[in-house]
Amino acid sequence: MGNKEYFKGVPKIAYEGKASDNPLAFKYYNPDQVVAGKTMREHFKFAIAYWHSFCGQGSDPFGPGTQNFPWDQSNDPVQAAKDKADAAFEFISKMGFDYFCFHDYDLIQEGSSLAESEKRLTTITDYIKTKQDASGIKLLWGTANCFSNPRYMNGAATNPDFDVVAYAGAQVKLALDATMKLNGENYVFWGGREGYISLLNTDMGREQDHMARFLTMAKDYARAQGFTGTFFIEPKPSEPSKHQYDFDAATSIGFLQKYGLQDDFKLNIEVNHATLAQHTFEHELTVAANDNMMGSIDANRGDYQNGWDTDQFPNNIEEAARAMMVFLKAGGLQGGGINFDAKLRRNSTDLDDLFHAHIGGADTFARGLLVADNVLNDPAFSSIVNGRYASFDGGQGAAFEQGKLSLTNLFDVATNNTAGIKARSGKQEFLENILNKHI
Repeated sequence: MGNKEYFKGVPKIAYEGKASDNPLAFKYYNPDQVVAGKTMREHFKFAIAYWHSFCGQGSDPFGPGTQNFPWDQSNDPVQAAKDKADAAFEFISKMGFDYFCFHDYDLIQEGSSLAESEKRLTTITDYIKTKQDASGIKLLWGTANCFSNPRYMNGAATNPDFDVVAYAGAQVKLALDATMKLNGENYVFWGGREGYISLLNTDMGREQDHMARFLTMAKDYARAQGFTGTFFIEPKPSEPSKHQYDFDAATSIGFLQKYGLQDDFKLNIEVNHATLAQHTFEHELTVAANDNMMGSIDANRGDYQNGWDTDQFPNNIEEAARAMMVFLKAGGLQGGGINFDAKLRRNSTDLDDLFHAHIGGADTFARGLLVADNVLNDPAFSSIVNGRYASFDGGQGAAFEQGKLSLTNLFDVATNNTAGIKARSGKQEFLENILNKHI
């Protein structure tokens, strides 16, 4: 076990309230505060993204990394992985969070062969298991990076070359084994290159059939090993592919239902992916919740002026509040939690920046939850929303909802309506004012 302290001088982050001037304290996230029947800790199940927080070094498409963190010094892949694990578990413990998430080769550098990769994963998961036992930190979900290696330039499960599909299957098997070994509660599939670059050389129908077959095989393997967690699909419209087959929540749900996977899979909704699909975070959560598919959340934000996945830490209170209204109405997440899939900016190079970023993200969601609970319990708000649909609460409107009317019945209702149709205001501005009042 490593004894080196990487974040020297940083105590465990505590809740001190909004009046606190301490930059290393939560202002709104009080893990023990009960909101709508659950503590904030239970609602959120905050998790740290291993890849951005401990693997990312500030690189972008135009230049190499700028962040020279102390756990990145060893040239030996096993020692480097252990140093990274020591830093990760120290950080997560000091944040007071309960979970982390990983891609397979976040944990340790990929080997030169599948056998070497398996050996390395075995070594590092043995080590991380001891870290978990000592700290109580849990694994929210694991996944496989089947998009970075050049072999996946044409996709993984949807690759036109069967040898690549088989290799992806082997890699996912090892990632599932690692997830189960570390008692992971869920497993995620993000189709980073499961889509097309050009339709001129793509058989879309066949590729989607292959993707469904691959997901079914992975699900069947994990279930046979005793895995009882939920599988998540993470929607994203494009980038790196021109079009990805898990474009948005609605597309992903349709795919899962078409191939009979809806009982084992739910969605992992990412904020920045929602906006890239020209949706709001609130919209994607609503679509998922309506189909009982709101499984987990990757919390971040994009830049309003950039059309790509910037993965900034969340700080938009209104966006979080609107999302948390959906969250509370749906009864929370199913299986998952809130993973900070966000990275420091390229010019944020101090170790304490990592704390400031996660503190701000947690406070944003906590404040959003508090606002959402207040709005939903505001009689002025609920009376307007409920009143808009009052005509379906009884009479012919209720009969319509219950499937008791025919099209001819609707014709008769419309014909006999001598009073005419009255304009009914949606009161949007009034509702926006109520939301702003609670913010």
